[in-house]
Amino acid sequence: MNARLIDGKKHAASLRAQLAAQVDALAARGIHPGLAVIIVGDHPASRAYVRNKLAACAETGVRSTKIELAEQVTQRALLDEIAALNHNPAVHGILVQLPLPAHIDAQAVLEAIAPSKDVDGFHASSAGALLQGRPGFVPCTPAGVMYLLAQEGIALAGQHAVVLGRSNVVGKPLALLLLQNDATVTICHSRTKDLATEARRADILIAAVGRAGLVRAEMVKPGACVIDVGINRNAAGQLVGDVDFDAVCQVAGSITPVPGGVGPMTVAMLVANTLRAAQA
Repeated sequence: MNARLIDGKKHAASLRAQLAAQVDALAARGIHPGLAVIIVGDHPASRAYVRNKLAACAETGVRSTKIELAEQVTQRALLDEIAALNHNPAVHGILVQLPLPAHIDAQAVLEAIAPSKDVDGFHASSAGALLQGRPGFVPCTPAGVMYLLAQEGIALAGQHAVVLGRSNVVGKPLALLLLQNDATVTICHSRTKDLATEARRADILIAAVGRAGLVRAEMVKPGACVIDVGINRNAAGQLVGDVDFDAVCQVAGSITPVPGGVGPMTVAMLVANTLRAAQA
C-alpha cells in the first residue's frame, strides 16, 4: 500500500489566499489586522519560525511587527513590552516566540498577554474555553491538524484517534478538538505501557512527541491516517518528523510529510487567529 500524501503546503496556500481576501474586506471597513511578534535571543530555529510567520503576514496583507530582545533581557522588561502591546489598538495579536531563556518564567509571560490578543492560544483563558467547547483562540498547530483532516474529508465521528504526546501546545488541545468532533480519543505518553499496541488501534494516529523515527510501520494499522507533528533533525542534519515516513507509507492510508505537512498549516492558522482577533 502506498499512502496518499496530505499536502500541507497546498492546503496552507489555499487558506492564505482566502485570508488575503478577508484582509482586503476588513481594510475596506477601515480595519487593518496587526500582529506583533516578540523574539528573545538568537535561537536559530526560533528565527526561522519567525521569518515564516512574518512572510505569511506579508503575503496575506496582515501588518506585522518584529520586536527583538536580547538574551539577557529581564522578565520585567519583557512583561513591560507586552503591556505596551496590550494597550496598542493597532496590535490585534501578540505572539512570544518560544522557547524563552531559562531565567524567564514562560508561563508568566504567556499569561501577561491580553486574552483578546492571545493568537497563539496559550493563555489559560483560551485553554479553558477550549476545554468547555466555547469560542476562543485554538493553538495553531492543533487547529492546523483539524483543518487538514477536514479538507481531506477524513471522518472523525466514531473513529479511534490516538495522540502520541500530552503537551499543552499540541497533545492536550488536539485531543479536546478530536473529542468535540466525536472521535474516541486515547492519549499516549512516556509512561504508556506497550505504546506499539495502543498506536496500532488508531484509525487516526497523530505523533507529537519530538523523537525522530518513533512511529514505525509495525505500529500503524493498515489504512490508518497518520499525522506527523514532530520536527527533528536526524544524524545527517535533515529535517524529519516522528514517523518513519518511508516505511509507514507502505502501511498507512494517508500521511503528512515533514517538512510540508503540518508546519505550513500552523503558520496559516496564526494568520487566521489574527484576523479573528481584529474582528472581535
